Amino acid sequence: MTKTGPTQSLLATPAGHFYTDPAIFALEQSRIFEAHWFCAVRSDDLDQPGEFRTVQVGRESVLVARGRGGELNAFLNVCRHRGAQLCTEESGQVKRSFQCPYHAWTYALDGKLVAAPNLTSMPDVDRTEFGLKRVHLREWLGYAWVCLADEPPSFEDTVIADVGQRLGDAGEIEAYDIAALSLGARIGYDVKANWKQIIENFMECYHCATIHPELTEVLPEFADGFAAQYYVGHGAEFGSDVEGFTVDGSAGLDRLPGIGEHQDRRYYAITVRPQVFVNLVPDHVILHRMFPVAPDRTLIECDWLYLPEVVESGRDLSHSVELFDRVNRQDFEACERCQLSMDSRAYARGGVFVPSEHHIAAFHEWVREQIGESDS
Repeated sequence: MTKTGPTQSLLATPAGHFYTDPAIFALEQSRIFEAHWFCAVRSDDLDQPGEFRTVQVGRESVLVARGRGGELNAFLNVCRHRGAQLCTEESGQVKRSFQCPYHAWTYALDGKLVAAPNLTSMPDVDRTEFGLKRVHLREWLGYAWVCLADEPPSFEDTVIADVGQRLGDAGEIEAYDIAALSLGARIGYDVKANWKQIIENFMECYHCATIHPELTEVLPEFADGFAAQYYVGHGAEFGSDVEGFTVDGSAGLDRLPGIGEHQDRRYYAITVRPQVFVNLVPDHVILHRMFPVAPDRTLIECDWLYLPEVVESGRDLSHSVELFDRVNRQDFEACERCQLSMDSRAYARGGVFVPSEHHIAAFHEWVREQIGESDS
């Protein structure tokens, strides 16, 4: 680490290989993405019985499906017979069951084995025991969160605690009633960068004045380099001449009825480890889900959520969506630019965090703790 004067101005980042090493990424897959709660799908995307989606969680393909009773279930996407992947489509709908295309083993929507060639001649086969391997699932904020661990960590002490730590009180997010909102837009991004690069970028605003001209017009304080996440409970205030969280500062959509006066005309950003960003503004919510698929590649699905009547009315959402779509593209291009240099000898020992980025160091301490790496 580099020190300036009596106080520590610069903190060391992880070394470059922390963002490129397949062995480190494998540890992150097994000890973070497969061990913690992972935000998989928006519940409303699976509205009818039999609707399903397959999601990559660490090294596993997870099948999330709506049951006949209306409940959501999650399973490992693996046939119990010979291990064929059960569903190869990203999404779809079945009538009553999932059938493996290899040997026709068939599973009900609750995962129970219901049929297979010659199954009646094998009376000792327990149809529950040989059903699909169930994955823990919890719905919150209108999304299905899954955990592959045999004994999942406390949802309250991890996911909800991250929200509480950022907002000062986890109950503050309830004012936005996110589960009751409707999907107004969804954009997918294929980012050629390590997932930690993307989290670092989201957590700081040292770069905002350089690459986010539209955002700093709406949130002038971001031009000073301190992100809202630097402060507990702080929401960045809209500029005095800004009407809404839009690409040109024009008026937004209908204000969410539950938010308080202290939340109006403010933007709150929350990082929920390990792969969710929540962005709160008075008239909508933006939620990012990251799906790390390689040391240098991360898929991101970003949802813009509004009041149901706003979406159903067909009102123009483009100015609202365009602002953060631009921010996303600007951020992801910057992350890809950094990723290109992670194997450079110039970055072999890493870089530095300036004071407005010091809070990012706590995230890396958490990652190292999870994967058992004392020094990266």
